[in-house]
Amino acid sequence: MTELASFIAGLPKAELHVHHVGSASPRIVAELAARHEGQSPVPTDPAALADYFAFSDFAHFIEVYLTVVDLIRDDEDVRMLTYEIARELARQQVRYAELTITPYSHVRRGIPAPAFCAAIEDARAGAARDFGIELNWCFDIPGEAGLPAAEETLRIALEERPDGLVSFGLGGPEVGVPRPQFKPYFDKARAAGLHSVPHAGETTGPQTIWDALRDLGAERIGHGIAAAQDPQLMAYLAENRIPLEVCPTSNVRTRAVPVIDEHPLPALVAAGVPVTINSDDPPMFGTTLEEEYAVAAHLLGLDAAGVAGLARAAVDASFLPVAGKDRLIAEIDDYAAAAGRP
Repeated sequence: MTELASFIAGLPKAELHVHHVGSASPRIVAELAARHEGQSPVPTDPAALADYFAFSDFAHFIEVYLTVVDLIRDDEDVRMLTYEIARELARQQVRYAELTITPYSHVRRGIPAPAFCAAIEDARAGAARDFGIELNWCFDIPGEAGLPAAEETLRIALEERPDGLVSFGLGGPEVGVPRPQFKPYFDKARAAGLHSVPHAGETTGPQTIWDALRDLGAERIGHGIAAAQDPQLMAYLAENRIPLEVCPTSNVRTRAVPVIDEHPLPALVAAGVPVTINSDDPPMFGTTLEEEYAVAAHLLGLDAAGVAGLARAAVDASFLPVAGKDRLIAEIDDYAAAAGRP
């Protein structure tokens, strides 16, 4: 392990863009597939999952992702998955994570909303107790399922309102799923005190990001890399301090970016756009948050002090209360100082 990789491994971190089902490790996916063998195309051998998770494009990724969603059949599956995700994040020194969850996908497959929310909250409590990690939730509309999914996601969010719920999002395909149609749902979620964090500008152009800002009141943008194509948009994001949740390896694996060295992260940073580094669907993309920090360091030419700055930026962009932010930034500062990399 290089000196920088060692520093990254021990660095206290926050993760702001990581999907619930997409974080299932090969071991968990294989266990779930074995429970439902013969009913799913998902391999039961963890070693075979690397080939299964080789995506030809974003549409293929969504297709494969939904086959994994289909493996989660009851609230015990939900509880186990969530708890094991926390274990893996904590192993990487993640102290705080905002996990993007799509309750609609599970409720429509037969898990009652109260049972689903009780399961994630039980896992949240167990993760804090056993791993020292704080989890919060972003309830996410699957855009491909349209307005009925938006209606149901909003209903679950407002009626169940689990303790960890802090934000309201929009994921899935961007092509053919215009953002403005979801405005009434985001308006109601924001009126209820939830933060707005839609995906935009990953596989479409800058206009999708403008729509997310103007129609959905976005406070952070999931991905948002297309902003690099629009100097006016980058200036707006920089001036208004609206962060992007950047996931470099994910963008390459879904073919949104041809190769990692063509990633627009450096252009975004040069324009003063606030960025955070995240892992998206890490096992599916063959990565970890640690590896994403190393990729960002390569793209931006950062040393350990610069990497610590990325960790602070994620905390700043999080929805932690001020006291929680202060504690985590102090921990990052102490770690960097002890390593001689303030």
